[in-house]
Amino acid sequence: MASGRGVDGGMAAGRDPAELPCSLSVVITPGTLERALTHRSYAYENGGLPTNERLEFLGDSVLGLVVTDTLYYKYPSLPEGQLAKLRAAVVQMGALAEVARDLELGAYVRLGRGEEGTGGRDKPSILADTLEAVIGATYVDCGLDAASDLVHRLFDPVIERSATLGAGLDWKTSLQELTAVQGLGVPDYHVDESGPDHQKLFRAVVRVGGRELGSGEGRSKKAAEQQAARKAYELLSGDAKSGDDAAGPGPSSIGPSIPAQPDEY
Repeated sequence: MASGRGVDGGMAAGRDPAELPCSLSVVITPGTLERALTHRSYAYENGGLPTNERLEFLGDSVLGLVVTDTLYYKYPSLPEGQLAKLRAAVVQMGALAEVARDLELGAYVRLGRGEEGTGGRDKPSILADTLEAVIGATYVDCGLDAASDLVHRLFDPVIERSATLGAGLDWKTSLQELTAVQGLGVPDYHVDESGPDHQKLFRAVVRVGGRELGSGEGRSKKAAEQQAARKAYELLSGDAKSGDDAAGPGPSSIGPSIPAQPDEY
């Protein structure tokens, strides 16, 4: 496997990638693993090397298939709409990034100097994409069964946690459903952004019927809107909390959790 040095001799990689398969309990060939860890910024700075994007594309599909299959059999009484919400919560970028952080995957990514200098090793998008590429690499070298086992090891805990979120699976959708039931109209979001390109901060405000019901901040437009929708949902549901208590209503305060069924996959 390549040492991780760029063509200019500078070190642009972190931890030795050879350590990673052991922590994942999979056997990936050095060449496939190297490609899975090669971000396009590194590839472009080093003569146009192959990037991890094709493996990411493949891994995204494998992840979606395994998670969908698991949800279908684990929750046989759950309607399609709730299954879709649950799947979206499990495979969304933030959830993937947290799994990648637990694996310390950012330390293994081959990054260009620009991304390295702007905190790329902890960027949610890079972490999520690299994790999908590693899943894709496992599928290529080891087959679907091994890739499925890897996804189960990494994401079954995420599924269990997500299944208790109720309305928190997707605050924007839950708010829209609630305002429809209450005859209040469609939520309207306004988002402002500030900060440099590599460290944007977004602030969202949601209004319903001209009335401001919630605001939120985040590193992405989506995250800020979700926070704003959450506050509006809690307000309309009579569950709004102040101060630090607003950080997390339990499952009972946001609606019934999804009933877990015996594992059948």
